[in-house]
Amino acid sequence: MTSRPPIALVRRPGPRLAEGIVTHIARSPVDPGLAGRQHGAYRAALAAAGWTVREVAPADGSPDAVFVEDVLVVCGDLAVLTRPGAPERRGEVAGVEDAAARLGLHTARITPPGTLDGGDVLQVGRTVYVGRGGRTNAEGVRQLGALLRPLGRTVVPVRLRAVLHLKSAVTALPDGTLLAFPGLVEPGTLPAVRPVAEEPGCHVVPLGGDHLLISASAPRTAADLTALGYRVHAVDIGEFEKLEGCVTCLSVLVPPA
Repeated sequence: MTSRPPIALVRRPGPRLAEGIVTHIARSPVDPGLAGRQHGAYRAALAAAGWTVREVAPADGSPDAVFVEDVLVVCGDLAVLTRPGAPERRGEVAGVEDAAARLGLHTARITPPGTLDGGDVLQVGRTVYVGRGGRTNAEGVRQLGALLRPLGRTVVPVRLRAVLHLKSAVTALPDGTLLAFPGLVEPGTLPAVRPVAEEPGCHVVPLGGDHLLISASAPRTAADLTALGYRVHAVDIGEFEKLEGCVTCLSVLVPPA
């Protein structure tokens, strides 16, 4: 494989964004124009942190296609094409498959009856935590484990409570410390975590070095992480949060090779 820079795959919000699925929150109006501007600022933050932003082909027929993380899991040079738990989202995979191929990644896919959403997959070193809840089933977890085991990864299932995805409840700092909002995963399924007081505060994207991306709706957590020595970049993604989105699910980060 030829060398590549750090790549951030994104997909712009489509014309049907406001129709996106909501599961655990009440529906509220989404402003498509504002969402487009917020997505532009999100892309700019990734670029400013040194990531080459590449756009995945639009999937305008799918309101949730902007949440590109759910259809692709990248581990090393392997791109796992998921099989989303919501049937209406399965048409989003094709464009992502093309993007992975253009990067020279090897591809594999989750097959029926397995379901897997990328938002349920949290990679921390060589451990891969996978949320079991509304979108990802046991067979999806099993298949992912079989695909990642040859890469030296260990898959650990995590039972979810009333939350859409694992990474809606827990993410990790660059040193592996888990940030979690209390009460969203079954007790005892994760090692010790650092609790946060704001639900959006448990959503961080490590951008390399000491840089972190976080939602502007978690100012207290951003201040705490800054005090720990991190360089915190806050972005307003309020229109996507109305659809249970967070900073992690708007991109797929492909490390350099």
